[in-house]
Amino acid sequence: MPRRIGVEPNSGTESRRAWVAIGVLVLLLCALQLRLWSGEASWAEVAELNDRLEQRRAEIALLEEQNAALEAEVRMLKTGPASMEARARNELGMIRRGETFFLVVPESVAERVPGSTSAGKAVRSD
Repeated sequence: MPRRIGVEPNSGTESRRAWVAIGVLVLLLCALQLRLWSGEASWAEVAELNDRLEQRRAEIALLEEQNAALEAEVRMLKTGPASMEARARNELGMIRRGETFFLVVPESVAERVPGSTSAGKAVRSD
């Protein structure tokens, strides 16, 4: 068999070194893939963190809308007594002196209340 110039016959050690290098590279690749697909900072964790971030952003947007509504209500209450009066009437049931308050009770409720005579009768408060 003719010999090539400058090429020594293949000894077992060079072949073994090549296989060891390939094995090390395969193990390194497996370790990197394992880290990529599981563990800290994996694809799954990054996706979960992105979902949580979107949820937080939605919560923040909702809270900002609520804050804006409350700020508008505060400005309205500070600007005039009419808004305070309307709120007192609606939420606290307040009436002015000299006004007549009528309470209309549906028949179904009037039948359940002991001592009531008839639904829809006016009650006057002075």
